[in-house]
Amino acid sequence: MPEHRTSAPLSATYSDALIDAARDLSAAVDRLAFAPPVSHIYNPLDYAWAPHETYLRRFGNGRKEIVFLGMNPGPFGMVQCGVPFGEIAAVRDWMGIEADVIKPAQENPKRPIEGFACARSEVSGRRLWALFQERFGSAEAFFSAHFVANYCPLAFFDHGRNLTPDKLPAAEASPLYAACDQHLRRLVEILEPEWVIGIGGFAEARAKEALNGMDVRIGKVLHPSPASPAANRGWSEAATKQLIAQGIWPPAG
Repeated sequence: MPEHRTSAPLSATYSDALIDAARDLSAAVDRLAFAPPVSHIYNPLDYAWAPHETYLRRFGNGRKEIVFLGMNPGPFGMVQCGVPFGEIAAVRDWMGIEADVIKPAQENPKRPIEGFACARSEVSGRRLWALFQERFGSAEAFFSAHFVANYCPLAFFDHGRNLTPDKLPAAEASPLYAACDQHLRRLVEILEPEWVIGIGGFAEARAKEALNGMDVRIGKVLHPSPASPAANRGWSEAATKQLIAQGIWPPAG
């Protein structure tokens, strides 16, 4: 583990500091404007704050060795339940989190917010949390040294179509990335991880830029998206091999 950084919170608890940082990030991105083809923007740090705060308070309550970093909320995951890669069953049954989710001010009729009643599976989240459950057993065992966050808290839609942040024009992406970079640096200062692992190339690239000069190592695993042919050929095995090869996880057994 890196040496203790003087910028880490002293009077506040780790989870309190994460909660303050998330509130600041939410306020910062709410001030941004996005033009068509973006038709709707969801900020689950607003309407799904209750489960997100529970997640931070329950599992962000200490230093971490490894932070896994995703891109942004998925339409059937964090968009619905406020937890990164939030496959509903994993959040409710494995993490023990279930809380009220309100409707956003402008709801996308093609992507309604159903909260924990959402019956659709977030495939990326299902694969991610299944690997962690298989390797560590309980959520408490996994989160004792690990944490999962998203780089960007916003979900973007072109009516029914999901738009990822990397598809935004530079004039809109630049202020968004500035806010997200600042939050990522705060998260690393708070949790003091040895590693930040980008889940996919975008998250890895943003982590390298945002965390340049900080005392943290950057790695990457294959994104578990069903849009990835490689992920569909056995994501869990591929990701485990990548983590072992980079020296992030010890070999099993």
